[in-house]
Amino acid sequence: MTDMSTMFEAAGALSAAGGLGYAKVRAPRVYWSLVGLPVARVRIAATYHSTMDVCGLTVQPSRLRAFMVRNVARRPDVQPVPPKVRRVRASSTGMRATLRLPAGLEPADVAAASERLRHAWGVHSVHVVETKPGFVELRMTGYDVLWRVKMPRRLPRTLSGPLVVPVAVREDGTPFVRDYKKVPHSLTLGANQSGKSMFQRNLIAGLAKLPVGLVGIDCKRGVEQRGYAPRLSALAVTPDEAAELLEALVREMEARFDTLSAHGVSDLWDLPVKVRPVPLVVLVDEVAELFLTAAKKDEERRDRMVMHLVRLAQMARAVGIYLEICGQRFGSELGKGATMLRAQLTGRVVHRVNDKQTADMGLGDIAPDAVAAVTMIPPDRPGVAVAGDASGGWSRIRTPAMTPAAAVAICREYAHLTPNIPALAPFRPVLTTTPDAPVPLVAPVPVTE
Repeated sequence: MTDMSTMFEAAGALSAAGGLGYAKVRAPRVYWSLVGLPVARVRIAATYHSTMDVCGLTVQPSRLRAFMVRNVARRPDVQPVPPKVRRVRASSTGMRATLRLPAGLEPADVAAASERLRHAWGVHSVHVVETKPGFVELRMTGYDVLWRVKMPRRLPRTLSGPLVVPVAVREDGTPFVRDYKKVPHSLTLGANQSGKSMFQRNLIAGLAKLPVGLVGIDCKRGVEQRGYAPRLSALAVTPDEAAELLEALVREMEARFDTLSAHGVSDLWDLPVKVRPVPLVVLVDEVAELFLTAAKKDEERRDRMVMHLVRLAQMARAVGIYLEICGQRFGSELGKGATMLRAQLTGRVVHRVNDKQTADMGLGDIAPDAVAAVTMIPPDRPGVAVAGDASGGWSRIRTPAMTPAAAVAICREYAHLTPNIPALAPFRPVLTTTPDAPVPLVAPVPVTE
Protein backbone atom coordinates (compact mmCIF):
# COMPACT_ATOMS: atom_id res chain seq x y z
CA MET A 1 0.00 0.00 0.00
CA THR A 2 2.89 2.31 0.80
CA ASP A 3 4.47 1.56 -2.58
CA MET A 4 1.22 2.39 -4.39
CA SER A 5 0.83 5.73 -2.60
CA THR A 6 4.46 6.58 -3.38
CA MET A 7 3.86 5.80 -7.04
CA PHE A 8 0.73 7.96 -7.12
CA GLU A 9 2.58 10.84 -5.46
CA ALA A 10 5.45 10.55 -7.94
CA ALA A 11 3.03 10.39 -10.87
CA GLY A 12 1.20 13.44 -9.58
CA ALA A 13 4.44 15.35 -9.19
CA LEU A 14 5.53 14.41 -12.71
CA SER A 15 2.14 15.40 -14.12
CA ALA A 16 2.28 18.76 -12.34
CA ALA A 17 5.81 19.40 -13.63
CA GLY A 18 4.78 18.42 -17.13
CA GLY A 19 1.73 20.65 -16.92
CA LEU A 20 3.83 23.60 -15.82
CA GLY A 21 6.30 22.96 -18.63
CA TYR A 22 3.47 22.83 -21.15
CA ALA A 23 1.94 26.01 -19.72
CA LYS A 24 5.29 27.81 -19.92
CA VAL A 25 5.37 27.25 -23.69
CA ARG A 26 1.72 27.19 -24.69
CA ALA A 27 0.05 29.27 -21.97
CA PRO A 28 2.65 31.75 -20.66
CA ARG A 29 -0.02 33.83 -18.91
CA VAL A 30 -1.01 30.84 -16.77
CA TYR A 31 2.61 29.94 -16.02
CA TRP A 32 3.44 33.50 -15.06
CA SER A 33 0.43 33.79 -12.76
CA LEU A 34 1.12 30.47 -11.02
CA VAL A 35 4.92 30.32 -10.89
CA GLY A 36 6.68 33.35 -12.37
CA LEU A 37 4.84 36.05 -10.44
CA PRO A 38 5.29 34.62 -6.90
CA VAL A 39 8.97 33.87 -7.58
CA ALA A 40 9.58 37.38 -8.96
CA ARG A 41 7.83 39.03 -6.02
CA VAL A 42 9.97 37.13 -3.52
CA ARG A 43 13.17 37.78 -5.46
CA ILE A 44 12.51 41.52 -5.76
CA ALA A 45 11.54 41.87 -2.09
CA ALA A 46 14.61 39.97 -0.91
CA THR A 47 17.19 41.67 -3.13
CA TYR A 48 15.72 45.12 -3.72
CA HIS A 49 18.14 47.19 -1.63
CA SER A 50 21.29 45.35 -2.73
CA THR A 51 20.21 45.37 -6.40
CA MET A 52 19.59 49.10 -6.36
CA ASP A 53 22.94 49.63 -4.68
CA VAL A 54 25.00 47.64 -7.21
CA CYS A 55 23.07 49.20 -10.11
CA GLY A 56 24.01 52.68 -8.95
CA LEU A 57 20.47 53.71 -8.06
CA THR A 58 21.14 54.81 -4.50
CA VAL A 59 22.14 58.20 -3.08
CA GLN A 60 23.81 59.29 0.10
CA PRO A 61 21.31 60.06 2.87
CA SER A 62 20.63 63.59 3.98
CA ARG A 63 22.28 65.01 7.07
CA LEU A 64 19.05 64.78 9.04
CA ARG A 65 18.61 61.10 8.12
CA ALA A 66 22.21 60.32 9.02
CA PHE A 67 21.83 62.12 12.37
CA MET A 68 18.63 60.18 13.19
CA VAL A 69 20.22 56.84 12.29
CA ARG A 70 23.34 57.43 14.40
CA ASN A 71 21.71 59.03 17.43
CA VAL A 72 18.18 57.64 17.57
CA ALA A 73 18.51 54.21 15.97
CA ARG A 74 22.01 53.83 17.47
CA ARG A 75 23.49 52.38 14.27
CA PRO A 76 26.96 53.51 13.34
CA ASP A 77 26.65 52.66 9.63
CA VAL A 78 24.32 54.74 7.48
CA GLN A 79 23.12 52.87 4.36
CA PRO A 80 22.63 54.61 0.99
CA VAL A 81 19.03 55.44 0.17
CA PRO A 82 17.33 53.62 -2.77
CA PRO A 83 14.11 54.71 -4.48
CA LYS A 84 11.14 54.02 -2.24
CA VAL A 85 8.54 51.53 -3.48
CA ARG A 86 5.13 53.15 -3.29
CA ARG A 87 2.95 50.61 -5.03
CA VAL A 88 3.25 47.18 -6.66
CA ARG A 89 0.58 45.83 -8.98
CA ALA A 90 0.53 42.41 -10.62
CA SER A 91 -1.10 41.44 -13.91
CA SER A 92 -1.34 38.41 -16.18
CA THR A 93 1.58 39.69 -18.27
CA GLY A 94 3.94 41.13 -15.66
CA MET A 95 4.20 43.51 -12.77
CA ARG A 96 4.29 47.27 -12.19
CA ALA A 97 6.13 49.02 -9.40
CA THR A 98 5.83 52.75 -8.68
CA LEU A 99 9.04 54.24 -7.27
CA ARG A 100 9.58 57.56 -5.48
CA LEU A 101 12.98 58.86 -6.55
CA PRO A 102 15.19 60.37 -3.86
CA ALA A 103 16.91 63.70 -4.38
CA GLY A 104 19.82 63.21 -6.77
CA LEU A 105 18.23 60.63 -9.07
CA GLU A 106 16.32 61.24 -12.30
CA PRO A 107 14.23 58.93 -14.52
CA ALA A 108 17.08 58.68 -17.03
CA ASP A 109 19.26 57.03 -14.37
CA VAL A 110 16.67 54.31 -13.78
CA ALA A 111 16.13 53.84 -17.53
CA ALA A 112 19.87 53.40 -18.07
CA ALA A 113 19.89 50.57 -15.50
CA SER A 114 16.77 48.80 -16.81
CA GLU A 115 18.77 46.05 -18.52
CA ARG A 116 20.70 45.33 -15.31
CA LEU A 117 17.46 45.21 -13.33
CA ARG A 118 16.01 42.76 -15.84
CA HIS A 119 18.85 40.29 -15.34
CA ALA A 120 18.99 40.78 -11.60
CA TRP A 121 15.29 40.01 -11.09
CA GLY A 122 14.91 37.38 -13.80
CA VAL A 123 12.08 39.01 -15.76
CA HIS A 124 11.76 39.29 -19.52
CA SER A 125 11.90 43.08 -19.80
CA VAL A 126 11.87 46.24 -17.70
CA HIS A 127 10.56 49.53 -19.08
CA VAL A 128 10.74 52.81 -17.20
CA VAL A 129 7.96 55.39 -17.57
CA GLU A 130 7.86 58.74 -15.80
CA THR A 131 4.39 59.19 -14.31
CA LYS A 132 4.87 62.57 -12.63
CA PRO A 133 7.79 64.61 -11.26
CA GLY A 134 9.72 62.51 -8.79
CA PHE A 135 7.90 59.25 -9.63
CA VAL A 136 8.66 56.51 -12.16
CA GLU A 137 6.91 53.27 -12.96
CA LEU A 138 8.79 50.04 -13.64
CA ARG A 139 6.78 48.02 -16.12
CA MET A 140 8.10 44.47 -15.97
CA THR A 141 6.93 41.66 -18.24
CA GLY A 142 7.30 38.02 -17.29
CA TYR A 143 7.48 36.69 -20.86
CA ASP A 144 7.58 37.86 -24.46
CA VAL A 145 4.14 39.41 -24.89
CA LEU A 146 4.80 39.97 -28.62
CA TRP A 147 5.25 36.26 -29.35
CA ARG A 148 1.56 35.32 -29.12
CA VAL A 149 -0.37 38.56 -29.01
CA LYS A 150 -3.55 38.65 -26.97
CA MET A 151 -5.40 41.92 -26.55
CA PRO A 152 -6.51 42.85 -23.02
CA ARG A 153 -10.19 42.46 -22.30
CA ARG A 154 -10.64 45.96 -20.92
CA LEU A 155 -8.83 49.20 -21.59
CA PRO A 156 -7.52 51.39 -18.76
CA ARG A 157 -9.53 54.51 -18.02
CA THR A 158 -6.71 56.68 -19.31
CA LEU A 159 -7.04 55.05 -22.76
CA SER A 160 -10.83 55.17 -23.08
CA GLY A 161 -12.80 57.59 -25.22
CA PRO A 162 -15.37 57.90 -27.99
CA LEU A 163 -12.81 57.53 -30.79
CA VAL A 164 -10.32 55.13 -29.22
CA VAL A 165 -9.55 51.90 -31.08
CA PRO A 166 -7.27 49.22 -29.57
CA VAL A 167 -5.07 47.93 -32.39
CA ALA A 168 -2.00 46.21 -30.96
CA VAL A 169 -0.02 45.38 -27.83
CA ARG A 170 3.16 47.19 -26.80
CA GLU A 171 6.22 45.29 -25.68
CA ASP A 172 5.57 46.37 -22.07
CA GLY A 173 2.17 44.64 -22.11
CA THR A 174 0.03 47.78 -22.41
CA PRO A 175 -2.41 48.19 -25.32
CA PHE A 176 -1.57 50.41 -28.27
CA VAL A 177 -4.61 52.43 -29.32
CA ARG A 178 -5.51 54.88 -32.05
CA ASP A 179 -7.06 57.88 -30.35
CA TYR A 180 -8.29 60.13 -33.15
CA LYS A 181 -8.99 63.06 -30.85
CA LYS A 182 -5.35 63.13 -29.73
CA VAL A 183 -3.64 61.89 -32.95
CA PRO A 184 -6.02 62.73 -35.80
CA HIS A 185 -3.88 61.62 -38.77
CA SER A 186 -1.49 58.70 -39.06
CA LEU A 187 0.94 57.10 -41.51
CA THR A 188 1.54 53.34 -41.68
CA LEU A 189 4.47 52.00 -43.68
CA GLY A 190 5.68 48.47 -44.33
CA ALA A 191 7.02 46.13 -46.96
CA ASN A 192 5.13 43.19 -48.42
CA GLN A 193 4.38 40.43 -45.88
CA SER A 194 5.34 42.72 -43.01
CA GLY A 195 1.93 42.69 -41.31
CA LYS A 196 0.72 46.05 -42.59
CA SER A 197 -2.53 44.52 -43.87
CA MET A 198 -3.03 42.84 -40.48
CA PHE A 199 -2.74 46.23 -38.83
CA GLN A 200 -5.40 47.63 -41.18
CA ARG A 201 -7.76 44.74 -40.48
CA ASN A 202 -7.56 45.23 -36.73
CA LEU A 203 -8.05 48.97 -37.18
CA ILE A 204 -11.08 48.58 -39.45
CA ALA A 205 -12.57 45.90 -37.20
CA GLY A 206 -12.31 48.28 -34.25
CA LEU A 207 -13.65 51.28 -36.17
CA ALA A 208 -16.61 49.25 -37.46
CA LYS A 209 -17.95 49.00 -33.91
CA LEU A 210 -17.91 52.78 -33.36
CA PRO A 211 -20.47 55.36 -34.54
CA VAL A 212 -18.20 56.74 -37.27
CA GLY A 213 -18.28 56.82 -41.05
CA LEU A 214 -15.61 54.91 -42.95
CA VAL A 215 -14.35 56.07 -46.33
CA GLY A 216 -12.13 53.70 -48.31
CA ILE A 217 -9.68 54.54 -51.09
CA ASP A 218 -8.18 51.39 -52.58
CA CYS A 219 -6.82 51.98 -56.06
CA LYS A 220 -5.87 48.32 -56.45
CA ARG A 221 -9.37 47.77 -57.79
CA GLY A 222 -10.63 47.29 -54.25
CA VAL A 223 -8.94 43.97 -53.54
CA GLU A 224 -8.21 44.99 -49.93
CA GLN A 225 -11.29 47.03 -48.97
CA ARG A 226 -14.06 45.62 -51.16
CA GLY A 227 -14.99 43.12 -48.48
CA TYR A 228 -15.60 45.94 -46.00
CA ALA A 229 -18.28 47.46 -48.26
CA PRO A 230 -21.22 46.82 -45.85
CA ARG A 231 -19.58 49.18 -43.35
CA LEU A 232 -18.20 51.78 -45.78
CA SER A 233 -19.97 55.04 -46.50
CA ALA A 234 -17.89 55.55 -49.64
CA LEU A 235 -15.36 53.56 -51.64
CA ALA A 236 -13.06 54.49 -54.54
CA VAL A 237 -11.22 51.74 -56.40
CA THR A 238 -9.58 53.70 -59.25
CA PRO A 239 -7.56 56.93 -59.37
CA ASP A 240 -10.39 58.68 -61.21
CA GLU A 241 -12.91 57.69 -58.53
CA ALA A 242 -10.41 58.68 -55.83
CA ALA A 243 -10.05 62.16 -57.33
CA GLU A 244 -13.82 62.67 -57.31
CA LEU A 245 -14.18 61.25 -53.79
CA LEU A 246 -11.46 63.51 -52.38
CA GLU A 247 -13.14 66.50 -53.98
CA ALA A 248 -16.41 65.51 -52.35
CA LEU A 249 -14.65 65.18 -48.99
CA VAL A 250 -13.26 68.70 -49.34
CA ARG A 251 -16.75 70.02 -50.04
CA GLU A 252 -18.04 68.12 -46.99
CA MET A 253 -15.25 69.67 -44.93
CA GLU A 254 -16.19 73.17 -46.08
CA ALA A 255 -19.86 72.55 -45.30
CA ARG A 256 -18.92 71.43 -41.79
CA PHE A 257 -16.85 74.57 -41.29
CA ASP A 258 -19.97 76.58 -42.21
CA THR A 259 -21.84 74.70 -39.48
CA LEU A 260 -19.13 75.48 -36.94
CA SER A 261 -19.16 79.14 -37.92
CA ALA A 262 -22.94 79.34 -37.64
CA HIS A 263 -22.82 78.02 -34.05
CA GLY A 264 -19.80 80.10 -33.03
CA VAL A 265 -17.53 77.17 -32.16
CA SER A 266 -14.18 75.99 -33.54
CA ASP A 267 -14.37 72.24 -33.00
CA LEU A 268 -16.80 69.52 -34.01
CA TRP A 269 -17.14 68.24 -30.45
CA ASP A 270 -18.32 71.64 -29.22
CA LEU A 271 -21.45 71.44 -31.38
CA PRO A 272 -24.79 70.33 -29.91
CA VAL A 273 -25.39 66.62 -30.33
CA LYS A 274 -28.44 67.18 -32.56
CA VAL A 275 -26.48 69.06 -35.22
CA ARG A 276 -23.10 67.38 -34.80
CA PRO A 277 -21.99 65.58 -38.00
CA VAL A 278 -20.73 62.04 -37.72
CA PRO A 279 -16.91 61.71 -37.63
CA LEU A 280 -15.28 60.33 -40.78
CA VAL A 281 -12.14 58.19 -41.06
CA VAL A 282 -10.56 58.13 -44.53
CA LEU A 283 -8.59 54.91 -45.13
CA VAL A 284 -6.07 55.13 -47.99
CA ASP A 285 -4.69 51.66 -48.71
CA GLU A 286 -1.71 52.49 -50.98
CA VAL A 287 -0.86 56.16 -51.13
CA ALA A 288 1.67 55.75 -53.95
CA GLU A 289 -1.17 54.91 -56.36
CA LEU A 290 -2.48 58.46 -55.88
CA PHE A 291 0.89 60.02 -56.74
CA LEU A 292 2.22 57.89 -59.58
CA THR A 293 1.13 58.66 -63.15
CA ALA A 294 1.68 56.75 -66.38
CA ALA A 295 1.01 59.64 -68.79
CA LYS A 296 1.44 63.39 -68.74
CA LYS A 297 -2.29 63.91 -69.05
CA ASP A 298 -2.75 62.31 -65.60
CA GLU A 299 -0.50 64.82 -63.83
CA GLU A 300 -3.31 67.35 -63.45
CA ARG A 301 -5.47 64.76 -61.73
CA ARG A 302 -2.54 63.79 -59.49
CA ASP A 303 -1.88 67.39 -58.45
CA ARG A 304 -5.56 67.88 -57.69
CA MET A 305 -5.71 64.78 -55.47
CA VAL A 306 -2.55 65.73 -53.60
CA MET A 307 -3.88 69.23 -53.00
CA HIS A 308 -7.12 67.83 -51.59
CA LEU A 309 -5.23 65.42 -49.31
CA VAL A 310 -3.00 68.20 -47.99
CA ARG A 311 -6.03 70.41 -47.31
CA LEU A 312 -7.75 67.59 -45.44
CA ALA A 313 -4.62 66.89 -43.40
CA GLN A 314 -4.21 70.56 -42.48
CA MET A 315 -7.76 71.48 -41.56
CA ALA A 316 -10.11 68.48 -41.40
CA ARG A 317 -9.33 67.55 -37.80
CA ALA A 318 -11.50 70.37 -36.48
CA VAL A 319 -14.53 69.05 -38.37
CA GLY A 320 -14.06 65.39 -37.47
CA ILE A 321 -12.41 64.05 -40.64
CA TYR A 322 -9.34 61.91 -39.97
CA LEU A 323 -6.78 60.33 -42.30
CA GLU A 324 -5.21 56.87 -42.18
CA ILE A 325 -2.53 56.75 -44.88
CA CYS A 326 -0.85 53.43 -45.67
CA GLY A 327 1.90 52.53 -48.09
CA GLN A 328 5.15 50.69 -48.68
CA ARG A 329 7.23 53.83 -49.14
CA PHE A 330 6.44 57.52 -48.78
CA GLY A 331 9.24 59.83 -49.83
CA SER A 332 9.79 62.99 -51.80
CA GLU A 333 10.39 60.95 -54.96
CA LEU A 334 6.64 60.37 -55.21
CA GLY A 335 6.24 63.93 -56.40
CA LYS A 336 5.20 67.39 -55.38
CA GLY A 337 3.28 67.55 -52.12
CA ALA A 338 4.45 64.23 -50.66
CA THR A 339 6.68 65.79 -48.02
CA MET A 340 4.05 68.40 -47.15
CA LEU A 341 1.43 65.69 -46.63
CA ARG A 342 3.76 63.52 -44.56
CA ALA A 343 4.53 66.42 -42.24
CA GLN A 344 0.82 66.63 -41.30
CA LEU A 345 0.59 62.95 -40.28
CA THR A 346 1.32 62.94 -36.55
CA GLY A 347 1.06 59.24 -35.81
CA ARG A 348 3.65 56.92 -37.34
CA VAL A 349 3.67 53.12 -37.46
CA VAL A 350 6.50 51.46 -39.41
CA HIS A 351 6.63 47.71 -39.98
CA ARG A 352 9.54 45.78 -41.46
CA VAL A 353 10.95 47.68 -44.45
CA ASN A 354 13.32 46.82 -47.27
CA ASP A 355 15.77 49.65 -46.72
CA LYS A 356 16.86 52.10 -44.04
CA GLN A 357 15.69 55.09 -46.10
CA THR A 358 12.06 53.99 -45.78
CA ALA A 359 12.43 53.80 -42.00
CA ASP A 360 13.91 57.31 -42.07
CA MET A 361 10.87 58.53 -44.02
CA GLY A 362 8.52 57.26 -41.36
CA LEU A 363 10.36 57.89 -38.10
CA GLY A 364 13.54 59.83 -38.84
CA ASP A 365 11.91 63.23 -38.43
CA ILE A 366 10.14 62.49 -35.12
CA ALA A 367 12.11 59.69 -33.36
CA PRO A 368 15.58 59.14 -34.86
CA ASP A 369 16.42 56.48 -32.24
CA ALA A 370 13.58 54.30 -33.53
CA VAL A 371 15.05 53.91 -37.03
CA ALA A 372 17.55 51.30 -35.86
CA ALA A 373 14.75 49.36 -34.12
CA VAL A 374 12.81 49.16 -37.41
CA THR A 375 15.76 47.73 -39.31
CA MET A 376 16.10 44.98 -36.67
CA ILE A 377 12.57 43.58 -37.10
CA PRO A 378 12.97 39.94 -38.22
CA PRO A 379 11.06 38.75 -41.30
CA ASP A 380 9.62 35.74 -39.44
CA ARG A 381 7.56 37.93 -37.07
CA PRO A 382 4.95 39.69 -39.22
CA GLY A 383 2.91 42.29 -37.42
CA VAL A 384 5.80 43.62 -35.34
CA ALA A 385 6.20 47.35 -35.86
CA VAL A 386 7.61 50.47 -34.24
CA ALA A 387 5.09 53.17 -33.30
CA GLY A 388 6.15 56.76 -32.71
CA ASP A 389 4.57 60.17 -32.33
CA ALA A 390 5.57 63.81 -32.48
CA SER A 391 6.69 63.79 -28.82
CA GLY A 392 9.74 61.72 -29.73
CA GLY A 393 8.65 58.60 -27.87
CA TRP A 394 8.44 55.21 -29.55
CA SER A 395 7.77 51.58 -28.70
CA ARG A 396 7.57 48.17 -30.36
CA ILE A 397 4.09 46.85 -30.97
CA ARG A 398 2.47 43.83 -32.60
CA THR A 399 -1.05 43.33 -33.85
CA PRO A 400 -2.93 40.09 -33.13
CA ALA A 401 -3.60 37.75 -36.02
CA MET A 402 -6.89 38.41 -37.81
CA THR A 403 -8.01 36.76 -41.03
CA PRO A 404 -9.68 38.77 -43.81
CA ALA A 405 -12.84 36.72 -43.30
CA ALA A 406 -13.01 37.74 -39.63
CA ALA A 407 -12.69 41.44 -40.49
CA VAL A 408 -15.35 41.13 -43.19
CA ALA A 409 -17.69 39.36 -40.76
CA ILE A 410 -17.32 42.20 -38.23
CA CYS A 411 -18.11 44.78 -40.93
CA ARG A 412 -21.25 42.86 -41.87
CA GLU A 413 -22.30 42.50 -38.24
CA TYR A 414 -22.09 46.25 -37.64
CA ALA A 415 -23.37 47.33 -41.05
CA HIS A 416 -26.35 48.98 -39.34
CA LEU A 417 -23.99 51.62 -37.93
CA THR A 418 -23.05 52.86 -41.39
CA PRO A 419 -24.15 56.51 -41.57
CA ASN A 420 -25.86 57.92 -44.63
CA ILE A 421 -23.90 60.99 -45.71
CA PRO A 422 -25.60 62.79 -48.63
CA ALA A 423 -22.35 64.28 -49.94
CA LEU A 424 -20.85 60.80 -50.24
CA ALA A 425 -23.96 59.02 -51.49
CA PRO A 426 -22.69 58.70 -55.11
CA PHE A 427 -19.67 56.77 -53.82
CA ARG A 428 -21.57 54.38 -51.56
CA PRO A 429 -20.53 50.83 -52.57
CA VAL A 430 -23.29 48.71 -54.06
CA LEU A 431 -23.83 45.50 -52.12
CA THR A 432 -24.41 42.63 -54.50
CA THR A 433 -25.79 39.40 -53.09
CA THR A 434 -25.90 36.25 -55.14
CA PRO A 435 -28.84 33.99 -54.23
CA ASP A 436 -27.97 30.44 -53.39
CA ALA A 437 -28.67 27.95 -56.16
CA PRO A 438 -31.65 25.71 -55.39
CA VAL A 439 -30.76 22.22 -54.34
CA PRO A 440 -32.81 19.49 -56.18
CA LEU A 441 -34.64 17.10 -53.94
CA VAL A 442 -34.09 14.18 -56.35
CA ALA A 443 -30.79 13.41 -57.97
CA PRO A 444 -30.99 14.01 -61.75
CA VAL A 445 -31.01 10.95 -63.95
CA PRO A 446 -29.17 11.23 -67.27
CA VAL A 447 -31.29 10.74 -70.37
CA THR A 448 -30.27 7.65 -72.36
CA GLU A 449 -31.43 6.60 -75.77
